[in-house]
Amino acid sequence: MKVKVLSRSSNDYVRERVEDIHKVQRNLDPSAHPFEQGREYTRALNSVKLDRLFAKPFVSSLNGHIDGVYCMTKHPSQLNSMISGSGDGEIRIWELSEEKTTWRVQGHRGMVSGVCSGKDNGRFLSCSTDKTVKVWGEGSEPIETYMGKHAFTGLSHHRSESIFATSGGTVEVWDEARSEPIHDFAWGADSYQTVKFNQVQTNIFASCGTDRTVVLYDLRTSKPLSKLVMSLKTNAIAWNPMEAYIFTTGSEDHNAYTFDMRNMKSAQNVMKDHVSAIMDLDYSPTGQEIVTGSYDRTIRLYDVGKGHSRDCYHTKRMQRVFAVQYSMDSKYVLSGSDDGNIRIWKAHANEKMGVKDWREKHKLEYAQKLKERYGHMTEIRRIDKHRRTPKDIKLADSTKKEILKAEKRKDDLRRKHSKKLDAVKRVPEREKAIIGIAK
Repeated sequence: MKVKVLSRSSNDYVRERVEDIHKVQRNLDPSAHPFEQGREYTRALNSVKLDRLFAKPFVSSLNGHIDGVYCMTKHPSQLNSMISGSGDGEIRIWELSEEKTTWRVQGHRGMVSGVCSGKDNGRFLSCSTDKTVKVWGEGSEPIETYMGKHAFTGLSHHRSESIFATSGGTVEVWDEARSEPIHDFAWGADSYQTVKFNQVQTNIFASCGTDRTVVLYDLRTSKPLSKLVMSLKTNAIAWNPMEAYIFTTGSEDHNAYTFDMRNMKSAQNVMKDHVSAIMDLDYSPTGQEIVTGSYDRTIRLYDVGKGHSRDCYHTKRMQRVFAVQYSMDSKYVLSGSDDGNIRIWKAHANEKMGVKDWREKHKLEYAQKLKERYGHMTEIRRIDKHRRTPKDIKLADSTKKEILKAEKRKDDLRRKHSKKLDAVKRVPEREKAIIGIAK
C-alpha cells in the first residue's frame, strides 16, 4: 500500500540561527476564503477604533519665553534644533530632543517679527519692529546689523545667495554686503504682512499686504510680476518645497487657499474648518501635508489635496497660535502661541514613538491599507473623523455652517423667482474669494 504525504524541508521555513520562527504556509486561492471581506472589514473597524484610542498627539511643552512666541524657523545646520523669537525681543535656540534652550540672547528692543536661516552654516537672521535686521552666529553679539526706515513685519532669505527680503512699509531686498536695500518694491499697499522666498525657483518670492493683495516678485526684474486681490486680508504664505509653482496662503476668512502661480484665476484647493483667522501655516518637507495655526486657539493638519482637516489639536492652556512649523523629519509639529509656550505635537496623533519591530511595521502597514480600502464605509468613516473640540469652537462652527446654509438657501430662492439671476452662472467655491488679478 502506497501512502502520499506532504513533505517540506525545514530549511525553507526555519531561520539558520533562530529555530522558533516558522514560515506560515498560506493558501492564496480566493475560493478557500469565502468570508475574506467580512474579516477585513472587522479588522479595519478594530484598527480605526484602536487609532482613536491611542491618539495622544501632545508630546511636550518648551517653557522659557516670558512673552508670546510670534515667529519660528528651522535651524540652518542642526536638524534637531529650532529658533524662536518672542514679543519681548528675546531669541532662543532649542534642542528638541532634550527639550531645553541651548542659546539665548536679548536680540531686539521690540517684538521679534521674523527669523530665518542664512546662507552660511550656523548663521541666521532676525528682524523686529525696532526697524533692525540682525545676523547672528555662535556669539551673543550680532555679526551684522541693518537699519531700515520702517518697522519690519517679515523676513526671508534666499536659498543659495547672500540676499534676503523684508516686509514692512514696503518690500525690500537686501544684499548682506551692503547697508542699504538693493531693491524696493511697492504696489499700492500701506504695509506688507509677510514675505517668503521660493525654495525651488529661488529667484521668485511672494508677499501679502494690508490691501488684501498677494504679490509675486522676481529678482531678475525691477518690478513685481503679478498681484492677486482677495476678498479679505492674507496673513501668511508658504511655498510647497517639492513643487516649484505651488503656494498656499492663510486668510482672515478662516480658510487656506492653494494656488498655482502660473494661473491664479482659481484656487487649486480651499482648506476649511477653522472658525477664526489663520495666522501661520507651513508645509511638511515631503510637500504632502500642511499645518495651520489659527486665532481660534487650535492647530489643524491637512492633506494637500483635501479640503477638510484630518486632525485638530488644542489644549486648555494654549492661547492664540501665531507660529507653526514642521520638523525636518515630518514626524512632529511645533506651535508657538501668545501664552509664551512652544508645544511639540506628533504629526500623526496615534503614531508610536521610538523603534518599531519589523512585525509591528508590517502589521501597521496592513492596518493602514485596510483603512484606506474600507474608509468609505459609514461606521469606519464616522469613527475616523470624530474629534473632540472645545465647546466655544463647536458652537462657532455650527453657527458658521448655519449662516452659510442660509446664504445658499437665499441665493437658491432668488434664482428660482428671478429670470435674470437664474441666467447668471454660479461662482465656484474656489473663485469666490478672488476679486481680481493685476499684471
